[in-house]
Parts: sequence; C-alpha cells; structure tokens
Amino acid sequence: MDFSSFLTSLGTSFVIFLVLMFLFTWLSRRPGNFVVYYPNRILKGLDPYEGIRLTRNPFAWIREALASTEADVINMSGVDSAVYFVFLTTVLGILVLAGLLLLPVLLPIAATSPGVKADNTTSEGSFNDIDKLSMGHIEVKSPRLWAFVAATYWISFVAYCLLWKAYKHVSNLRAAALMSPDAKHEQFGVLVRDIPPVPEGQTRKEQVDSYFKSIYPDTFYRSMVVTDGKKVNKIYDELEGYKKKLERAEIIYAESKQTSSPEGTRPTTKTGFLGLVGKKVDAIEYYDEKIKELIPKLEAERKVTLKEKQQCSALIFFTDRVTASSAAQSLHATMVDTWTVMNAPEPRQLIWTNLPKNFHEREMRQYVIYFIVFLTIFFYMIPIGLISALTTLENLKKLLPFLKPVVDQKEIKTVLEAYLPQLALIIFMALLPKFLLFLSKKEGIPTQSHVERAASGKFFYFSVLNVFIGVTIGSTLFTTMKVILKDTGKIVPLLGASLPKSATFFLTFVALKFFVGYGLELSRIVPLIIFHLKKKYLCKTEAELKEAWAPGHLGYATRVPGDLLILTIVLCYSVIAPLIIPFGVVYFGLGWLVLRNQALKVYVPSYESYGRMWPHMYKRIMTTVILFQATMLGYFAVKQFYYTPILIPLPILSFIFVFICQKKFYRFFQSTALEVASRELKEKPNMEVVFQSFVPPSLSSEKGDEDQYEDALSHVSRTGSTV
Repeated sequence: MDFSSFLTSLGTSFVIFLVLMFLFTWLSRRPGNFVVYYPNRILKGLDPYEGIRLTRNPFAWIREALASTEADVINMSGVDSAVYFVFLTTVLGILVLAGLLLLPVLLPIAATSPGVKADNTTSEGSFNDIDKLSMGHIEVKSPRLWAFVAATYWISFVAYCLLWKAYKHVSNLRAAALMSPDAKHEQFGVLVRDIPPVPEGQTRKEQVDSYFKSIYPDTFYRSMVVTDGKKVNKIYDELEGYKKKLERAEIIYAESKQTSSPEGTRPTTKTGFLGLVGKKVDAIEYYDEKIKELIPKLEAERKVTLKEKQQCSALIFFTDRVTASSAAQSLHATMVDTWTVMNAPEPRQLIWTNLPKNFHEREMRQYVIYFIVFLTIFFYMIPIGLISALTTLENLKKLLPFLKPVVDQKEIKTVLEAYLPQLALIIFMALLPKFLLFLSKKEGIPTQSHVERAASGKFFYFSVLNVFIGVTIGSTLFTTMKVILKDTGKIVPLLGASLPKSATFFLTFVALKFFVGYGLELSRIVPLIIFHLKKKYLCKTEAELKEAWAPGHLGYATRVPGDLLILTIVLCYSVIAPLIIPFGVVYFGLGWLVLRNQALKVYVPSYESYGRMWPHMYKRIMTTVILFQATMLGYFAVKQFYYTPILIPLPILSFIFVFICQKKFYRFFQSTALEVASRELKEKPNMEVVFQSFVPPSLSSEKGDEDQYEDALSHVSRTGSTV
C-alpha cells in the first residue's frame, strides 16, 4: 500500500462516518423511528426527548454524551455498562498518556536518524514518509534506541497505575450496587450443584431441606429443586406460540372487517408444517382448539416434571442476605465434588439445562471445549494467513490473471488497495462469535453472563493469535517455517522482525473499524431497515411490533474482545510506529461517545452481574501489555541493541502486578463481602415473592393448585412468578 492509498482509505472512512452521523441526526428526530433510536428510554416510560434540545445539530449527541454521568449510565443500563465505560476510559487514558510523551519525543528522534536500508520499513509498500517517523528508521545498535527503551517502560508503568486505579473504582461500584437498600432477589439465595444420591426413604426435596436446615436452622427459608424441564418447556413454548398466532389471526380478522365487507374474512391456515402444507382450516378455530388441547397436557406434564424429574441441583433461599453470602463462600462438604454452593444469579441469567451437570462432567466438558477451541484457532490461522497473503493486488493478479485489466485501473486499484484486505478479515472474523458462545454454553456454565465472559476470553485469544500474530507473520510464515521448526526460540525475534512490515495494514484496519464501524453503530441503519420491513410486512400484534424493535444489549462477548484486539495492535505498534497512537485514541474516544449515547438511549441490558466482567477485561489488558513487552524484546533483538536485556524485568513486573491484583481484588468479584451484605435494607422483602421470581414460567400453575408442587417447588402459584 502506498501513501495515496492510505490517505484514500482514511478520507473515505471519515466521509462515510460523517454521512452516517448526518443520517442519524435526521432519522432519529422522526417520530416513527423513536423505537429504534430511543428504545431504552421508551421501555422505562421516559419521553425520548426529555432533556434533549429539539435541534438538528449533528453534534448535539456528543454534548449529551459528555454531559452524562456514571450515575446516569447505571440508572439507564446498569453497573455492567458503567464498568464497560471504565474499561474504555482506562484504555483511552493509557493511550493518551503514551502519546503525550512518545509523539513529541520519538518522532523527531526517528525522523532525524541517518536511516537504514529500505528492507527494514514499517510497511510492505512505498510508505517512506511514515517509515521515517518510526523505529524502523533507526540504525541497528544506535544509541537513539535508548529513547525507545524509555518509552517501553513509560507505557508499562502508565498501564499499571491506571489499571490499579480502575480496579479500585470498579470494586467500589460493585460494592455500592450490592449495598443498595433496595432488596435484590438473588441476594437471598444460593445455587447448589453436585447434590449426592438421595438416601433411602427420602425424596430429593426432603434430602435438600434437611441438609440445609441442620446447618442454617434459623435463616433457612425454602428450597427449589431443579427439574428436567425439556418436555414441559416444549409444551409451554408450543402453547405460547399458538396464543400468539391466535392473537394475530384475531387482529387480521378485525382488520378485514374495516377493509372489506362488514362480516370480514376469517383467516385460514394449513394444519401441516409451518402452516404451509396440509388441510386448510379456519385459523381462529384451529388455534383455539390447539390451546384448549395443550392446557391440560401442560398441567399434567408439570405434575410429572415436579414429582418425577428432580435432579441433583437446587436453589436455596434464606431470610437474610448475610447468610446467603456466607453460604455461597463456605465449604459445605469434605469433598469438593459434592454440595457445591455458589451465589444465586438473577433468575433471567440461569441456564437451567446446565445446572444438573455434575462436577466431573463439567471438568471433562471444559477440557474438551478447550481442545476444540485450540484446534479452531490452529486451523483458522491457515485461512487468516492466506487472507493476509492473498488479498494484495499483486498476489491476486498472479492467482487470477483475468482480473488484471480491471484492477490496474487507477480508481479501482486505489479503493481495492485501501479496503480489500481489511474487509476480507473483518467479514471472516464475523463468522466466529456465535460458535464460541455455543461452545462456552456446552461447558456446563450455569449463567448467561458467565457464558459471555468465557466466550469473550476465547474470542480475544483467537483474535490475537489469528488476526494480530497471523497477519503479522502471515506473509513471511511460509518462508520461515523451516526456521521455526528447527528452533522454536526464533518465534519472538520473527514476530519482532515481521511486525513493522504490517503497520500500514493495521493503520487502515483501525481506521476502518472506528469510522465505518462506529458510524454504523450510531446511525443504526441496518436495525432501522429491518424494523420497518418487519413492521410493514410481518407485524400485526403489539408483541410482534415490540419484538421487531427490541434492541438487545451491548454484546460484551464480541465487543470487548474486538476492543482488546485494537488495543493489542495499537500498544504493540506504539513504540515501533508511534503514529498509530492517535488512531487508537480516536477509536476509543469515539467509541466512548457513540456507545455512551447507545447505553443511555438504545441498549437494554439482558442481565446484571454487578461488574463481574471487569477481572476478565483486566487480565486481557495485562495480556496485551505482556505481549507488547515481549514484542519489544524481539524487535530490540532484531535491532541488535546490546542493552536489550534491560527490558527483561518488564514482563516479570507485569506478572507480579497481575498476581498482586488477583490477591487483593478478585475475591470480591467471586463472592459478596459480608460487610457489604450486612448493610441495612429499606424494607424486608416478601420471601414468597423472592422465591416465586425464580420459578420458570413453564412450571407456574394456571390453576393455582398448590399441593401438587410440594415435591420440588413447594407452594408455587402463578402469582408473582417472573423470570
């Protein structure tokens, strides 16, 4: 890529962002689009325009985002969203402080260096102007390299200081949320797994109750034994589906009375697959018959499920949250594979099918999943490396000679050079997240938030190993494979030598991510188009309409590793090619603004884990810092700098820092501290409401017959049951 292609890429991306921002300004002010641009406010019963000036100023949203406080974010989107902004602020702070020193110091040192041969550049093309502003322009063994050593230390210590401060801040946020005087239902319960076999003469529920009553005689309230609900859930979902279809058919019939004859036209359906094949019948009558048929079937299956399908897991409820917190962090049995107790998550977080999986099954599943992820990373590295090698115009022309007349045209060539490799990589990586979420769920993890944390970790390491390292050494991998196989110790020097040659690729990659990516995020063009298509052609009921514009949540499983990949790229290039730092600052600064707007107005959290994501974010930031330090060691070795060993203490310091933070902070993110749980509540909660909030909808009785649920749930009625 030459300098003109890079400028074309940057300029085009910026123009696209401006166009998308103006579209956002215009479209978000149209009342018909409010549900797409302000769903969070609407669902909370707030006026979309409350506190917002009715202006078409395209920059008004920036002022609104900057004026918001952390308390505003917590009120609208929860603690997890606030913690995500702590992550963005911390990373932004690291890059800003790095840039304040590196840009004015390192750029002149590199620019005034006598220079080196052209084969030690920061790009694979004729990008000479930027080459002169990078470490690649410094001669080997030059004393000027001392400035780059100091810069490596500066970035490392800035990261330590800001991460320590952020960890303390997030701990305080978590404590403040858990000390809230408003009772949270999950704080009064624990989740128990690995319950041993039922003793002879007892039921599962009697076993669980007697065990916990003997340990907590004064505060034990009630237990809820987990059951195998596959069949009852299937019937329940089928029943709910027919209810929705009946509501839709009735609305269509009512509309037909207004548009055709006064009698209207009764809708019809077919009794076969998806209503597309089979005998044609009256839809309203058919759905009504199905509902009447399924209700008694569901009630019968509920009885069978609760009495005969109890499993080796349960939820235990206590009358105060101090006991619940103490129970969650106590060893209840002499063997770790029985009576495993943990904090109860929110009801909406529970993955019921994973709860009965025993200790040994979970361990085996975890190792198998890790092995599958390892194989996925390894085999994905091959196509990623091929993408980096093949998506250059020269290689494409060699492989596909018939394209040469087209790609040699100046305008087409400039656009393809600017975007082709980056777009190919982004599209290729978009295929992965759902697969990693699926694998994480199969580990036997009990909660949705934990699944997202696990998937996020897998995606981060996948991104670093395949995108960053894969692209970096992809072009030289095949020529150096023999060297690596003979001496694995050559990997770090190889990374150091190969890294500068991919600088322009990553500069364009980062620019494309923040301008085009955040432009699409802000404008919400795709969700807007999908919503209006569904509204016009598919939606008939209010429930269908609401489902069409429901925004979902921030999506930490993909967003966080995506941000960490950019941080990895920017940090590892920060000393080698300091000009990348402003790109990182713009990415995280613009991300903070755009996502602040989205958190306050758009996204609705699907769960609240009170900052449990932070330790995982922190560890991966530190992984990035250690990778940066290792890369600099490799590159200084390539530069034949005699004092390269002076950098060896940095990775050691990083591991010590991680160890100290782990010991000091992490325990509180695993369990609720008793001093936090002991804070006084505004009023004591109704324990029956707390209990029933955990009952799955499929097990809530339509008839309110309490006695039938004694075996597993004990006195559960439909009243107050929520998930």
